[in-house]
Amino acid sequence: MEEEVNEVEQVEQNDSRIERDDILTMKDELVATKEELSSVKEELRKAKESSDNNLNKLKYMVADFDNYRKHMDKQVASKIEENKAELMLRFLNIRDDYVRAVEIAKQSKAELVVVEGLEGILKNFDHLLKSEGVIEIETVETPFDPNVHDAISFSFRDDLSESTVTDEIRKGYMLDNKVLRPSLVEISKKIVKNTVNDTEKAEKGTDN
Repeated sequence: MEEEVNEVEQVEQNDSRIERDDILTMKDELVATKEELSSVKEELRKAKESSDNNLNKLKYMVADFDNYRKHMDKQVASKIEENKAELMLRFLNIRDDYVRAVEIAKQSKAELVVVEGLEGILKNFDHLLKSEGVIEIETVETPFDPNVHDAISFSFRDDLSESTVTDEIRKGYMLDNKVLRPSLVEISKKIVKNTVNDTEKAEKGTDN
């Protein structure tokens, strides 16, 4: 009987030891799992941080490229406008010469058909300039504007306001709302009367 009791106690002790070993093993596995999970979280954090940094770098690169593209577009557009303005100025110089040729033909009493032909060509020339955005600057009887007019002479006029354009010496033109060539003009000046001398003459006349 005692042997049977001892065997039962031995079995219980063995079972208890096995359970403790299992618990210890589970605890070790749990600790290892936690450490592994913590390591994975740290790796994910570093990967996310690296990804965010790379994304920010990419955004900066895209922004820099966009700014560079806009800058180049502006430079190209500015160069095109500059070249166009130079070309239009050459056309205007040719037009000036052509206008003088038409005037000479009229003064020399060239045949009417010749003059009309020349004037027809001049109209086509003006149409071409207008189609390219070249517009004449208003001058005669308009207030003098230093932004679009160059005054090279003046005339005394009492019938006009001070600094009114009285004559156009050379036509001026605008291109795309910018001055392509300023107008050369004559402007009015008021006649300043010497009231002191007039008064002295009047007084002398009274004394006499």
